Amino acid sequence: MITKHELDLLVNTYETEDFIKDDPIQIPHRFTNEEDITISAFVTSCFAYGNRKVFIKKLNELFETINNQPYKYVLNFEPKKLQNFNYRFSKSVDVICFFEKLHELYKTSNLKKLFQENYNGNIQNMLQAICDYFYCNTELTQGYCHLIPNPQKGCAMKRMNMFLRWMVRKPPVDFGIWNFIPQSELLIPFDTHVARMSRHLGLLKRNSNDFKAVKELTTCLKNFDNQDPVKYDFALFGYGVTHPNE
Repeated sequence: MITKHELDLLVNTYETEDFIKDDPIQIPHRFTNEEDITISAFVTSCFAYGNRKVFIKKLNELFETINNQPYKYVLNFEPKKLQNFNYRFSKSVDVICFFEKLHELYKTSNLKKLFQENYNGNIQNMLQAICDYFYCNTELTQGYCHLIPNPQKGCAMKRMNMFLRWMVRKPPVDFGIWNFIPQSELLIPFDTHVARMSRHLGLLKRNSNDFKAVKELTTCLKNFDNQDPVKYDFALFGYGVTHPNE
């Protein structure tokens, strides 16, 4: 198994401002207003699947469509702007439905309050509550459900855990603007790079890329840093991308 010293060196290598320019987090980093950051981070994370270069290109298209004003667009929702936008499984009707749900939320509340009100010390329960909110009174098409995955299905919830890392952990890469979730309680954003490297380095035994694997790996990483286990996402993801054949 890889040592703490070796993992920490990898974190120091990849958790730098230079990481931002090739990562989807580049999009919320364009904004300074907290609501713009929060909404753009949430939207970006929901669409962050598939080839990175492809979905970043599509996200650039999406934000150009809404004039790079995510908060203003959600408040003054105009579905016609999105009638020609789609990405892989999600058709324009799914994207419109997604933003309509955000519009409904921001009539009386916001994303931070939604997550905070449903956090009781258990990330998995909170993510289920978020899913339930977005699924309530909504036509659940495949494309819509792919944007907001359901924890009940046992999936890794990579994109939601990535969003939480962005919002909770401190800069230079993450934003650290949510303080109601301790860093110690975050779960590792589990994608193919993290899965492959965590097994290669002896950190994960489970073969399935599911939520049980997420919890197993996060528990293992707490042995290296109990207060901030998710910082090792940079080590595993970064090393996995730059060493694809290991």
